[in-house]
Amino acid sequence: MSSLVQYSLDQGIATIVLDDGKRNALSPAMIAAINAALDRAEADRAMVVLTGRAEVFSAGFDLKVMKAGGLPALRMLGSGFALSARLMAHPYPVVAACSGHALAMGVFLLLSADYVLGTRGPFRIAANEVAIGLTMPRVAVAVLRQRLRPADFQRAVTLSEAYSTEDAVTAGFFDELVSAEELMPRARDRAARFAELDAWAHRTSKRRIRGATIRQIRRSIPLDLWDAVRLALRRRRS
Repeated sequence: MSSLVQYSLDQGIATIVLDDGKRNALSPAMIAAINAALDRAEADRAMVVLTGRAEVFSAGFDLKVMKAGGLPALRMLGSGFALSARLMAHPYPVVAACSGHALAMGVFLLLSADYVLGTRGPFRIAANEVAIGLTMPRVAVAVLRQRLRPADFQRAVTLSEAYSTEDAVTAGFFDELVSAEELMPRARDRAARFAELDAWAHRTSKRRIRGATIRQIRRSIPLDLWDAVRLALRRRRS
């Protein structure tokens, strides 16, 4: 497994830890490592707990790759967006344990899980694309819409509202809020509880309620990549 992502399996629960030593930027290497970890989890038929390093879940896509542009940036965007769809369709329950700040694509990964735990603390939860001059991707809109309360969905998308961890529960980003010390024990407890569910019924029900959203995400990826190309061309001309 990559040094960016640690994978461990214990009693049918696969724990996937993102840790690049900094902000857990979703670089091409990080995304590939997460996909490899999910491959292992599927092979192990395991419940998944997805978490980050202390005080940071993920700050989103790797800005160095984004600023460099070109095909590497487009491939990173496409693979990151596809990862959201993959998590939403994962055949076994996925618990996301948000260990701190979550921004942009980091938020979209969180909201692609089945159950999301947040950590109490001075952390920001924000889909901040509009604040940094980007139109919210269609993929992100689909992910946010299926989790957030309507009023918070509007504010998160159009106003880049940054949520405290307490407000993130009310908005729908988190299902539950716990202390940093409780985060991983609670995540494992939830995963163990979900392991008692009928696996076929879980998988089939998940597909039934998320199928349209997953198809929308996959159809939207080429459109979002074309938007990224047009934005890059417009900035180059200005």
